[in-house]
Amino acid sequence: MTQASDLPTIAFIGLGIMGGAMAGHLQAAGHLLHLSSRTRAKAASLIAAGGVWHDDAGEAAAAAEIVITMVGLPSDVEGLYLAPHGLIARARPGAVLIDMTTSTPSLAVRIAEAAAARGLAALDAPVSGGPQGAQSAKLSIMVGGTEDAFTRVLPVLQRMGTNIVRQGGPGAGQHCKMSNQVVIAGTITGVAEGLAYARRAGLDTERVLQAIGTGAAGSFQLTVNGAAMLRGDFAPGFMIEHFIKDMTIALAEAEARGLDLPGLRTALAQYRRLAEAGMAREGTQALAKAYGA
Repeated sequence: MTQASDLPTIAFIGLGIMGGAMAGHLQAAGHLLHLSSRTRAKAASLIAAGGVWHDDAGEAAAAAEIVITMVGLPSDVEGLYLAPHGLIARARPGAVLIDMTTSTPSLAVRIAEAAAARGLAALDAPVSGGPQGAQSAKLSIMVGGTEDAFTRVLPVLQRMGTNIVRQGGPGAGQHCKMSNQVVIAGTITGVAEGLAYARRAGLDTERVLQAIGTGAAGSFQLTVNGAAMLRGDFAPGFMIEHFIKDMTIALAEAEARGLDLPGLRTALAQYRRLAEAGMAREGTQALAKAYGA
């Protein structure tokens, strides 16, 4: 694919189930992509369409005006950005760095400070919407960082999402994502318990789902993950091990602020038990198994 001359060149690092789809939308819009990931095979279709592969993520960053990362863990983010030969050290002067991984707010602040010291801008921009949202370019994107940097890259973010809101300065995007995960933890627990109650009461759970799905209980967790629970479909859209990571961050952030979140603690304990039983890589809807599904 030929790059549109007025579009910035983008380095996209991390091409898993989310990142691969997100990068594809940017390439389809005409951006030249410099690609790096742990597994080159995941970039095959993007390379075939004109993307440039780099074995080294820093090398990809050095070739681009905008750098986007979508990786797994805060430790991955820290290594990518803050290592002596990492993204901040190698990025072009004036580049904007956008971490879309769900990570810790404090790390986002450290990255923003280190980037600013080198004349770069950094945004934390975690997403919600899962693989479906990534594939349809309808992600919710929660952004922390300066207004100027946000404005510069908003057209790029709009290629990947439809609900894009700057929440405040560095770390604010990650704090918003933690709020999102706290809500999901309580909601999916309610879905699993509500369906378990219906089953124990002898009701047709499919009819129950139909009845309550458009009422006050309606939600994505009910209509999508609730339906998956009833089908016995526990294939991951969002893995339990990743949700445990997010909830652990959220709980630590809450406790650091003197806030007790008993619902979150309960959900985290439930999911940790499932992970210890060998279900860490199943989807979050496997919580139904804790109630006999």
